[in-house]
Amino acid sequence: MTEKLYESKKGVTVRIDDTTLRDGEQTAGVVFSNREKIQIARYLDEIGVHQIEAGIPTMGGDEKKAIKEIVDLGLNASILAWNRAVIEDIKHSLDCGVDAIAISIAVSDIHIQHKLKKDRQWVLDSVKKSLEFAKSKGLYVSVNAEDASRADFDYLMEFARTAKEYGADRIRYCDTIGLMEPFRIYDQVKTIIEEVGIEVEMHTHNDFGMAVANALAGVRAGATWVNTTVIGLGERAGNAALEEVIMALKYTMGIELNCNTKILREVAEYVALASARSVPVWKAIVGYNVFAHESGIHADGVLKDPRTYEAFSPEEVGLERQILIGKHSGTHSLIVKFKEYGIELTPEEAQHLLPEVRKLSVELKRSLFDKELMTLYHDYKKGKKN
Repeated sequence: MTEKLYESKKGVTVRIDDTTLRDGEQTAGVVFSNREKIQIARYLDEIGVHQIEAGIPTMGGDEKKAIKEIVDLGLNASILAWNRAVIEDIKHSLDCGVDAIAISIAVSDIHIQHKLKKDRQWVLDSVKKSLEFAKSKGLYVSVNAEDASRADFDYLMEFARTAKEYGADRIRYCDTIGLMEPFRIYDQVKTIIEEVGIEVEMHTHNDFGMAVANALAGVRAGATWVNTTVIGLGERAGNAALEEVIMALKYTMGIELNCNTKILREVAEYVALASARSVPVWKAIVGYNVFAHESGIHADGVLKDPRTYEAFSPEEVGLERQILIGKHSGTHSLIVKFKEYGIELTPEEAQHLLPEVRKLSVELKRSLFDKELMTLYHDYKKGKKN
């Protein structure tokens, strides 16, 4: 398996396993063509993710073909395939030539009893059998504890110990319906790592808007893997967003992954297009509004020193700073904006123009376009002559 470890100056090692091609495509209404899957895999590798969860080989057909093609690309990233705790599934993964697999099975009683119609021992026995087979084939194995956040914690610990005993390389802690919160997830992950001694991966969903926060809490507890998707695609409210995790690790926790973040906006746009979606302007990290400033106080501060209202530079994620003119703008913003048009607006002119700018912005319920600003300016100049 290709070793591509990212270490911060604090010595913390975190790896990204991106599941855009698996859990991301499981978003209701999303289907990627094989061509799109190949391109997304290339993009993920260019960003620098450590592992790409490429899909579910047992589905056969185009799915299996796409996974084989991704393996044949010769990317730096490890290629992982998702499986149930079923030996036949793992055989399909071996057919694709992947170097890593996920073996996924439910661990909460509500899933075991009502979905699987089995008992806890059956789950443990299934993991043992599938792990023995996978490890005999030399595969790197992540054992996914589905619905771990609702499992009986003593049983979850038994599950983790069993997985380690039978050769699992890591456990994926799945907050399957996003019910966890950072404080509890920290406690549970810390306990698993300390008492079982196995690597933990965070797989967090965003049903309560805490996917990234929960993933980071897991990292703080000692988790060394984070499962992500581009723009947070995924079942229901989605997963932890790749771009948010990378940048939050760097700027809130001091963990530098050395990723190529300059293409994050480009990749977000491509995945959104392939998903028949758009990137919301307010989207964290890669939305246009992250670096769009209209409020007079904010715009004035950014124009003097971008650090006043920006956590990082727009160029770092492939965006540009925008000074918008509208209802909340001030004279400083007007003067700077008109310099873009080659017009040296005086403070007096800006003071006279500002009420008209605000009035039109209220009427139109938006910021003003360049042509609208120029029309206001020419009307003002005509009025002065008359």
